[in-house]
Amino acid sequence: MDFDPLESLAMRGISIDRFPAATLALAMVIAGSVGAFVTESGQHPVTVVFWRCVFGAIFLAAWCLLRGYLPDRTLALSRLALAALAGACMVLSWTAFFAGFAMTSIATTTIVYHVQPFFVVLLGVAFLNERISADQILWMLGAFLGVVLASGLVVTQGHADPKWALGIALTLGAALLYAVATILAKGLGQQRAEVTVLCQTLAGVVMLAPFADIGHPMPPASWGWLAGIGILHTGIAYVLMNSAFPRLTTPVIGIVTFIYPVVAIIIDWALYAHPLRPAQAAGMVLIALATLGLRLGWRLSIRRASAA
Repeated sequence: MDFDPLESLAMRGISIDRFPAATLALAMVIAGSVGAFVTESGQHPVTVVFWRCVFGAIFLAAWCLLRGYLPDRTLALSRLALAALAGACMVLSWTAFFAGFAMTSIATTTIVYHVQPFFVVLLGVAFLNERISADQILWMLGAFLGVVLASGLVVTQGHADPKWALGIALTLGAALLYAVATILAKGLGQQRAEVTVLCQTLAGVVMLAPFADIGHPMPPASWGWLAGIGILHTGIAYVLMNSAFPRLTTPVIGIVTFIYPVVAIIIDWALYAHPLRPAQAAGMVLIALATLGLRLGWRLSIRRASAA
């Protein structure tokens, strides 16, 4: 008889499906620690992402087999190609995101990276003929003002140097690539998210193998951090998120996901002595409010009151 880890937990009165908000919160706490794992590994971003894909693929393949998601007879060649293309975008997004940590700070990079939803909206307008409202435009303007503040480039003392600016540019590029991967994933229909991420990690292994410093000896501790990024941040966190999303309302998801940058800020301050400046904190608040406004459809534009 097949072993099902979720059924085993349920027999003990524990289920990740019973408390979806807590499940998503745990996933966000795990995700928020990725910057520390990347930094402590001491490896080049390309090498980090390569091993993230290796360990993540191993975990997700085992998970999908145990859960019965594989073999998947709906995986046509066209869908595999689309998943691989989305995977290439995601892998490049991870690489640029991780590169931003060393050029700026974990907190700054994580905050700026959270403008992804606005890039998704813009790409939908540009390529999917989706409509955009005046309210959405106002929320996007607010979010990008938040990026200007959160970037630290408006601070006159320190940090506003070319390397820092390049890190911000890479982070914005990472957010854009993530948005492209999101748009492409829409074409996969009802395919299990875990199967999609497995395809993406396998594509990343093939794509980065020629460029990752595979043969270079690494300290034993680095292997632990790299395995953690693959298993925790690419395997377990994704499984937790995909378990929670269908059971939560949009407002709850919008609020809980901001645990991610909060954890990153706390870690960056506690471990690396990088406190968040007031302007950056204001920028994060703006991005958070704008994201919630976009997802929840809050209205900002002035409308003429109807006549009595």
